This record gives sequence, C-alpha cells and structure tokens, in this order.
Amino acid sequence: MTDDDARIAALPARLAAVTARIANSCGTAGRNPSEVRLLVASKTMSPTVARAAVAAGAALLGENRVQELVAKGPELVGLGAEVHLIGHLQGNKVRDAVLWASCVESVDSAGLGERLEARCAATGRTLDVMVQVNVSGESSKSGVTPEQAPALAVRLAGLPHLRLRGFMTIGANVPDDDVVRAGYARLRAVRDELLSGGTPGTSGALELSMGMSGDLELAIAEGATIVRVGSAVFGERAVLATRGAADI
Repeated sequence: MTDDDARIAALPARLAAVTARIANSCGTAGRNPSEVRLLVASKTMSPTVARAAVAAGAALLGENRVQELVAKGPELVGLGAEVHLIGHLQGNKVRDAVLWASCVESVDSAGLGERLEARCAATGRTLDVMVQVNVSGESSKSGVTPEQAPALAVRLAGLPHLRLRGFMTIGANVPDDDVVRAGYARLRAVRDELLSGGTPGTSGALELSMGMSGDLELAIAEGATIVRVGSAVFGERAVLATRGAADI
C-alpha cells in the first residue's frame, strides 16, 4: 500500500474525529458547531489525496503554495470545493492565485492588496480576502501587527474588487496554552474593534481563521470561525514545514 493509499483509507475516520473535536469544543464554549468551518489544509498532498478528501466530505481546502494551488485548483473547484490560499503570497504570483483561490487569507500589506485588486479588475472578478496578523510577534511568521491590522483592513475594504472577510493568524509556537489562547483573543479583539468602527466595506469582516491540528480547541474557545487542519486529517507529512509556514 502506498502512502497515498494509506492516507485515503484513513480519511473518513480522521475527518470524523476532527469534526467531533470541533463539535465538542463548540459545546464547551457554548457555541453552535455550525459557526465553525473546517478548512482541510492539503499542502504537500497529491491531487489524488486532495480529491479523496473532497469525496470524503471536505468542502473547504487550503493551499500554502501557489504552485500547488495551480496544480490542484482546477480539479478541486470542478468537484465543488472551495479553495483558499493560506500561505504567503508573493506579488509576482498574484495572477495565478487569483485564477483558483476563492479567498486569499494571507494579505499582509497594502501593496499586495493593490496587486490583487488590479488583477481582479483586469479579469472582472471579485475576490475574498483576509488580513494576516502576527499576534505572537515571532519573526518566523508573516503578518502585520495587531496595531497595524485595522488600518490595513480599512484600506482593503476600500478596494472595489476585494471583499474583506476577516482576519487570519497562526498561533504562537509555544507549549503554554494560555499564551496561545491570548493571541487568539487578541485577534478577536482586532476584529471587534474594526466592526465597531462602522467603516464602509468592513461589516462583512466576521471571519477569524485561527487554530490548527494541535490547538483548535483554544481557537474555538476564543471565537474562531475557520480552523485550518492538516496533519489531523492526512497524518504526518513526510517533510514537515515549520509552524510559521502556516498550518499543521
């Protein structure tokens, strides 16, 4: 049995287990499980495995690298899946990202937002975006500071071909749950501050994409609306990226 075969065979049970974790966490937090979407992070997975995840019930997938988005996007979108770009986006790869991503969660500068706006205007489409915020201050992670995030969000909200949907972060890479949870609480506060300002174009910025395989319970307790889960669905990857790269 190949690695792909083993991953595919385990998918239904793994997806069910993650879904149960989300439901249990919502119950503990007094939230409705329908408020939290599972994003299956399919980075480094083959198109065959990603396709099997959709067949097993994954409706929302995330890719870290534009190259993988281009390789898998057409088929996944054809199967009815929603695909987000959750990794760092270089300006010279905006064209390909706009082709297949329904949302870019990792917008971390006004310049990148303007490049996305220009490409969307040229192709006649509208793109969902989120502001990536570095709540931990770790140099290994991309994103603006919590203090900078509201201004960037307002800037993106003013671009006619972008729809501001909320904020994304990667939790602190530390063993102290209180520190990790405090970062997630900080992101919720950033969102709430933006919404309370009533700036045009920001009322739909409700999403909080935060929490991964190891800490989704903490993120849900602090209001996550999307949790990005990779290894808990697919098993450990042969070559693990750093946590700062976005999501295992």
